[in-house]
Amino acid sequence: MALPLFDDYRALVTARIPLIDLRAPVEFARGAFPTAVNLPLMRDEEREAVGICYKERGNEAAVRLGHALVSGSVREARMQAWCDFIDVHPDAMLYCFRGGQRSRITQEWLHEARYTIPRIKGGYKAIRRYLIEALETMEGRFRPLLLGGRTGSGKTLLLRELPHMIDLEGLAEHRGSAFGRKITPQPTQIAFEDALAFDLITQLEKGHRTLVFEDEGKNIGRLYIPEKMANHIISGDLVILETPPGERTQITFDEYVTGAQHAYGEHFGEAGFEMWMGSIGGSIDRIRKRLGSERHREIRTIFDDACRRQRETGECEAHKIWIGRLLQEYYDPMYDYQLEKRRERILFRGDREAVRAYLHESSPLG
Repeated sequence: MALPLFDDYRALVTARIPLIDLRAPVEFARGAFPTAVNLPLMRDEEREAVGICYKERGNEAAVRLGHALVSGSVREARMQAWCDFIDVHPDAMLYCFRGGQRSRITQEWLHEARYTIPRIKGGYKAIRRYLIEALETMEGRFRPLLLGGRTGSGKTLLLRELPHMIDLEGLAEHRGSAFGRKITPQPTQIAFEDALAFDLITQLEKGHRTLVFEDEGKNIGRLYIPEKMANHIISGDLVILETPPGERTQITFDEYVTGAQHAYGEHFGEAGFEMWMGSIGGSIDRIRKRLGSERHREIRTIFDDACRRQRETGECEAHKIWIGRLLQEYYDPMYDYQLEKRRERILFRGDREAVRAYLHESSPLG
């Protein structure tokens, strides 16, 4: 009986099919799909040993070694992990790097255990090729709109309320500024590209022909949008969200102080506050040259005093002082200068409700 093969890569993306990635952890870490979980047939050291055997003694010897390494209790444990995942995700599929021996062997073992699961033809390499080609040929299929506004305007919050958006910062795990680092590391460039392609393909499948992006550059932290797609996105017209200064300070405070401190506390426990303080302080220091020595010293002193006050009293409102100064004296002049150069591309300006209504009307399905 021939076991099922699957090669409809578009359906795999748009249906968000759960995937079992059988590659070794070191392969998975280089780049993975957003719907995939790594349940390897062989661990890193096992794969390395089989690879050496293949080079020195040929395919048959390598296959024998692989079966010997993944046998007995090792095989039982890995089978159990695959079966547990399939029990929760009965529509799951599996793949290895090229759709070769690792996925065939796993598929056969699962079939013997009464789990018939499709494997992806061509494996990771074929899916990755499909996604790369999609990114390179997609720009003519949608109109980009850029949601702009001064730092702290709440652009990301508004963006995530829209049905026809692509959240580049979310995909990149970075807030897109000198203060943009998060606790969790950014994904690899490959994983970022894969996730971006997944979201673009999905949105187009839904029928959206206008997509909204936050007004970013080509780089988000250490990651970059592939050049052809980046040029198409940044060519889009602008919709500007206008938010009062006090509200911008509050939005920034909520995200970078209270929200970030909570996240650091959950991740690092009692050391969380000190870790957060080091992260923000380091970000202030990284823009020392652009701030100028005197202004940097003033803002750093305000920040240090606010941290000391919070440590002593638990009160954190003083952080709004350095936030307000950074917004007004550092971020606003930079943004206003860049926006002035693109004034002719501004389609609409307004407050949150007006911009939301305008953007909702910008992308009729069809």
